[in-house]
Amino acid sequence: MSKNFKPLYAQLAEKLIAEFKAGTSPFQKPVKENGMPAFVPPVNPITGKGYSALNAINLSLKGYDDPRWMSADTASFNGYLVKEGAKGTLINFPKRSEIQALRTPDGAKVKDEAGVTQTKTVEFDKVQNGKAFLFNAAQIRDIPPLDDWLKSLPEQPLSPMERADKLLADSGAVIVHGGQEAFYDKVKDEIHLPEKSAFENETKYYQAAIHQLAHWSGHESRLNRPMEGKFASMDYAREELRAAIGAMIVGAQLKIGHNFGQHAAYTGSWAKILKDEPFEISRASADAQKIANLLLGAGQQREVKQGSAVDTTLTKGEEIAYNNTTYKVLDKKGKTFEMEKTDSGERFKIKPTDKVFASLVEARNNPQAAGPVLEQEQSHKIGR
Repeated sequence: MSKNFKPLYAQLAEKLIAEFKAGTSPFQKPVKENGMPAFVPPVNPITGKGYSALNAINLSLKGYDDPRWMSADTASFNGYLVKEGAKGTLINFPKRSEIQALRTPDGAKVKDEAGVTQTKTVEFDKVQNGKAFLFNAAQIRDIPPLDDWLKSLPEQPLSPMERADKLLADSGAVIVHGGQEAFYDKVKDEIHLPEKSAFENETKYYQAAIHQLAHWSGHESRLNRPMEGKFASMDYAREELRAAIGAMIVGAQLKIGHNFGQHAAYTGSWAKILKDEPFEISRASADAQKIANLLLGAGQQREVKQGSAVDTTLTKGEEIAYNNTTYKVLDKKGKTFEMEKTDSGERFKIKPTDKVFASLVEARNNPQAAGPVLEQEQSHKIGR
């Protein structure tokens, strides 16, 4: 690898700084010139699994209208072909285990009677940083048209506004209506919003509410983020960055979009922070992912409790995305499952007592794992 290769966080920080200065970032321009949303959650169309906040931002900044992304191996396995000359986009992911070939004392691979290399799953003591390069559907030949893929998705019974309203209700947050400001009071643990009629439309109301709900998530009884710093300070700007990314992710999932209005004025501070500390975009994205998981998970958890029992086993023929690899269940004999790592063809066996078995079940069941004011009176207001 070239010595000049920059890690993902550094590449993304540089890209965002340039867009902040040009006024073209999704925080400043939530809608593209063609009318499409500036941020649409990228997804692997084969597994239905999304990508983490850091990767999602990086992929969305490539400017494609198609949200589908996959590796060259995944494309090939499904009968597609990456176009000649196409350049992949880097993503990072937490790597907790690795499948390794069994070897003899002299280093030779151990194979069975059919010539298949025998493998073992090695669990790492510490999570490692995995890397992969993805390609957008626009860079892939023979993939079905986007409209056809969208039609194949399950229908959402609630409208975007209904989903947003349900999310607010499921959160349990105390929302006080009235006044001219939208903010989160960290002392009283209350969200304050103008009356819904004061907003240009219903969408703008819910966009503002979700932004404040993102701040609300940082309370010590929830995600316990440090929300210190005076209004317009750098510490204040750091919290705004987390809330902005978190709200952008949530708004995209609900299909109501995002519009930060006056909060977009923080882009100058964000550019300075990222210039001085490029890794801050990684920390902020990780916090934003927690925000999105908390807010989007509130309603989902209730639905799971009210729904059918969770499937805790594997089924022959199913394919599961885990750690940026797709695993296929080839067969089951007794309590032993024969598995295949589809990108390499490596085969191995697992039992329900193995750690990787539980990880695969979890990945399958949860494919988708934000005049002057007196300081003493206003220091408790976040998100103005």
